[in-house]
Amino acid sequence: MTVGIVGLGLIGGSLGLALQSTKLVSKVLGYDHNLTNCEDALELKLINEIVSFNEIKKCDIIFLAIPVEAIIQTLGSLEGIDKNTTIVDLGSTKGEIIKSIPSSIRSNFVAAHPMTGTEKFGPHAAFKTLYQDKIVVFCDTKDSSDFHKDRAIQIFSHIGMKIVFMDGEAHDRHASFISHLPHAISYALANSVIGQEDPKRILLLAAGGFESMSRLAKSSPTMWSEIFKQNRKNLLTSLELFEKELSTCKEMIKDEKWSELENWMGDATTLHKIL
Repeated sequence: MTVGIVGLGLIGGSLGLALQSTKLVSKVLGYDHNLTNCEDALELKLINEIVSFNEIKKCDIIFLAIPVEAIIQTLGSLEGIDKNTTIVDLGSTKGEIIKSIPSSIRSNFVAAHPMTGTEKFGPHAAFKTLYQDKIVVFCDTKDSSDFHKDRAIQIFSHIGMKIVFMDGEAHDRHASFISHLPHAISYALANSVIGQEDPKRILLLAAGGFESMSRLAKSSPTMWSEIFKQNRKNLLTSLELFEKELSTCKEMIKDEKWSELENWMGDATTLHKIL
């Protein structure tokens, strides 16, 4: 089958590399509104060929590897595609995207979120094993035809992903805690240091802990501000709960309740027994 990828950054580019090594795919075509991304994707051999958006619409399966707001804007342009063309979005939110799918192509559509990525972005960040042994969440597949759902399952399985099925609203609630909240915290931590009188001097002391927690703040602000916008309600809830825990920590330190603080920290360590 021929595959069309819209968006040739980390997610789309890595997918192109992974798909080229499978026997399911005869050709991987790419499209990106950024001409530099197109040139880089060809040079890096992330895809086989750059084509127009109209040519992408003729592919057997189309992946939308673009920011979540752009996915919504693109959906209307896909009306009228062949009934056998599968559309898969790779956005980090699902609720607003699913609501925006035109009814005429709803059966063609598979809402998917590969739970993978790095803080880097752009074609040069792409690598072949990004998807290997990771989870991809399929949402609200009851409204996708079995043909398109099965094709998407086959593709993701062949690049080494484990598939989980979930309600779109549940996905967005869960993602607000395990993905979106950590990014918000990382940006806040980075800005807390940048706001000091001499941030360079502070960073001389930076070790593994700060590096780990601030890493996500390197992520694309354009992409993540759109994710925060689409998942606003759930993210606010997770932020409020985080603020409550942070306030609890602050009060125990302020009141010198060291034994209670240690117990509070101990409760937190049990999370990794689940992981």
